[in-house]
Amino acid sequence: MLSQIDWPRPWYDAVRPAFERLALEGSDFVAAFNHNAAAAGLRNHQGLPLRFVPQSALPDGSAYEEFIGATGQVPTRDNLHDFFNGLVWQTFPLIKRQLNALQAAQIAQAGVGKSRGPARDAATIFDENAALLVVRDSSAGHALVDQLRGHQWLAALHEKRAVFERDVRLWLFGHALMEKLVAPRKAITAHTRVIFVGDDVLALAPGAQRAWLDAYIADGLAAEGLATSSFTPLPVLGVPGWWQEQDAAFYLDTTVFRPKRQT
Repeated sequence: MLSQIDWPRPWYDAVRPAFERLALEGSDFVAAFNHNAAAAGLRNHQGLPLRFVPQSALPDGSAYEEFIGATGQVPTRDNLHDFFNGLVWQTFPLIKRQLNALQAAQIAQAGVGKSRGPARDAATIFDENAALLVVRDSSAGHALVDQLRGHQWLAALHEKRAVFERDVRLWLFGHALMEKLVAPRKAITAHTRVIFVGDDVLALAPGAQRAWLDAYIADGLAAEGLATSSFTPLPVLGVPGWWQEQDAAFYLDTTVFRPKRQT
């Protein structure tokens, strides 16, 4: 299963260090997750030690997010989806902890129903499919984000690819997004959260920038919550340098790089 992952791909930059720290023995990644979680002192928002447990530990009728919040135990199946989820817990533990706190609070307030509600929906989308778009806080950076939000794909990703490469860094967060990219398709799209930063943050080494993002975004989620309107769509294989043959025709494919819907 894990042999399917093409680790040198840039979309795995965020979680590759966590994977490389695993002392895997055969295919038992849960034991390796628990060893590293204990070594890092990972805890949930209740302060309970984080542990990865078999899916069978989740009681019938219990919500997954509620169970993690109440016990610190993360039900984990033997599949790529849950494997990437565990790596994200080890990569962005503060964001994951705060997302779980938001989800558990919504369940406590509204119960487990057929409809998740807008706040829990946003947290689930973030958890599953988010990417963190770090952009230089400059006129060029703001203009680029305006073009992305306006679905001006050719301008933002092709004509201004030098600006993108210089002033932008994209970190994948969503574990379902990472799973989909095991078999890359042009249509795979991330829900991005834009973070404008100064030169000091852009100059940080990758590990330090990742840790800064983890703390900064977790603090923002705790203070402001989350709404689906905060996301900007981005077809991941359109990121400059992330795929081959990114000529103008690549970005003019409106089945993937869709124009902005008129309201």
